[in-house]
Amino acid sequence: MASLKEVRNRIVSVNSTQQITKAMKMVSAAKLRRATDAITQMRPYSKKLTEMIATVSANAEGAKENPYTIVRNINKVLVIVVTSDRGLCGAFNANVGKAAVSLIAEKYVEQQAAGNVEIMALGKKGGEYLARRGYNVNTQYADIFTKLSFANVRIAAEAAMNGFEEGKYDVVELVYNEFKNVATQILKTEQVMPIVEKKDDKVKASSVDYIFEPSEEEIINELIPKALKLQIYKAVLESNASEHGARMTAMDKATDNAGELLKELKLQYNRSRQAAITNEILEIVGGAEALAAA
Repeated sequence: MASLKEVRNRIVSVNSTQQITKAMKMVSAAKLRRATDAITQMRPYSKKLTEMIATVSANAEGAKENPYTIVRNINKVLVIVVTSDRGLCGAFNANVGKAAVSLIAEKYVEQQAAGNVEIMALGKKGGEYLARRGYNVNTQYADIFTKLSFANVRIAAEAAMNGFEEGKYDVVELVYNEFKNVATQILKTEQVMPIVEKKDDKVKASSVDYIFEPSEEEIINELIPKALKLQIYKAVLESNASEHGARMTAMDKATDNAGELLKELKLQYNRSRQAAITNEILEIVGGAEALAAA
């Protein structure tokens, strides 16, 4: 059985840890409110832009000739993995890493065997996870969450877009967590390029009759690059909100676990203390009886 001093030290240690996890939960809650506000404002804009592109490109011949819609034989692959810079958020980062590994194993086994799969890490943890497993990871944009803004995300998005346009990549995939609520994050895997027509009832072409100036082709060629950058930026915002929700949940559970452990340690301490006092009383009584007998 542990000594009273050891149990006291453990109680102090667990109590300090509980205070830290409480503080981290509160910090994540504050950041989560800002992150959810950002993604809530972004979603309607993203949805409307997607509808406009679907409407304009439905009959526009120029859309079919856009460099980001060209379908090629898949030899080189880029997978954009969006995770966080920090841990202590449960399985948030590991789930994205596993999803990226599964995606490559299911669709791009030959390309990976030939060394033609590159990972673009947005967030340090995803890059570290996949680098440990032998994947070719580009960490140039891994610190994007240090100062999260559209300008910084656009730089990474343009690097992927230029690579696809120049033939450096034949397909670009995106893996991230979509924010649903504090306790739930939905893993998403999307093909960013080449742009393909999606059979999705949630995104339909609008029935609005637009008047185009200067032309449908020029407008669609202007909108598609913006939509691609917005798609990646939206994924980063979704991941940012998901990260804070996951960390808030993880710290809440850690705080509860620390509370349960404190109860057990205090009970153990009281039992040990009671046993020590009982032994002292027995020793005193035994000594008194020995003196009386003498």
